[in-house]
Amino acid sequence: MEAIEMAEESDHCIRPAEAFSLLGNETRIKILETLWKAEEQPVPFSRLYEAADVTNSSKFNYHLGKLLGQYIRKTDGGYELRTAGKSVVGMIVKGSFNAHPQPDPFEVDEPCTKCSGQLMARYENEMLAIECSSCDRGHGRYSFPPGGMLGRDNDELLTVFDRRVRHLLNLAQDGVCPECSGKIRSMIEMGEIETHDAEISVRFVCQQCNHTLQAPIGFTLLNRSPVVTFYRDHGLELADRRYWRLPWCVSDDCTTIRSVTPHSFDVALTLDSETLCITLDRDLNLIRTRRIAL
Repeated sequence: MEAIEMAEESDHCIRPAEAFSLLGNETRIKILETLWKAEEQPVPFSRLYEAADVTNSSKFNYHLGKLLGQYIRKTDGGYELRTAGKSVVGMIVKGSFNAHPQPDPFEVDEPCTKCSGQLMARYENEMLAIECSSCDRGHGRYSFPPGGMLGRDNDELLTVFDRRVRHLLNLAQDGVCPECSGKIRSMIEMGEIETHDAEISVRFVCQQCNHTLQAPIGFTLLNRSPVVTFYRDHGLELADRRYWRLPWCVSDDCTTIRSVTPHSFDVALTLDSETLCITLDRDLNLIRTRRIAL
């Protein structure tokens, strides 16, 4: 990765291997966790020392010194987390380091958008997938940190998953990587994708960490004003409808290719006796909308 190579060659960054080695101690992790939980920062030395529960002050000073600069900073009022320190504790809270839940698949109380069959939710390798048990249509598979699985019933879990997926794709659409905040490049792809029943999709790829998200073209319409207004005019709040209930979000059933050179697309959304037809260009900019009475 370019970012790792830059860190290896940089004169003002410590090497990645050294940065990770600094975390191999319970006292240091305790210091980071204490700063994370503090209601106000900076945290005075005395409070940090007391929370670390270390009887030897010189030992505490040694471990505190190892974290300075890379994970925490010292100010006139005490100590506070740097971005790297927040990231480390955040990964612990998310459960990526130490939690590996393996729940059984469970039923989703919403029908398949293709055959109206029973949807199932499956969690594996920190990914949550919504799939039809009858026709096997994929309704999306996206990352979901292990910590998000804890302390929630199935309905709460699905609600949070829906909100998380929307948030991740919103960031990607805005050109911001949801993992590292690096620059995102988007591209239109033709061909079947594994996670959805679609052959027309948009792929978002981070130029810094290579994080990738992929979804049907229609998914990019979730927060577009004409779509939100169209649903509201029919008495529906789009934000309250989980994305897998929307055929245009999980497949390309409602999408047609308008032109190939350059690419442009039509997406048709139908409610009751009215259709909203949206035309998008190759960069997924909205070119035109029209509402047609059926």
